[in-house]
Amino acid sequence: MGELARLLILFGLVCIVLGVLFLLGPKIPGAGKLPGDILIRREETTIYIPLATSLVVSIVLTLLINFLVR
Repeated sequence: MGELARLLILFGLVCIVLGVLFLLGPKIPGAGKLPGDILIRREETTIYIPLATSLVVSIVLTLLINFLVR
């Protein structure tokens, strides 16, 4: 039962961190507007593919997780 409790607490903390990131995301300068991001605008449709932003977030999270685990 202790393992389940720890897992639920960890899941809750992850949800809180993601919520804060979603709130602060638009205020981060340059986020979502990197040179590798693709934005296609047509008459009634807008398609946004954040390739470079996803890559940067992935690298930062990988470094952070590796730093915390070691």
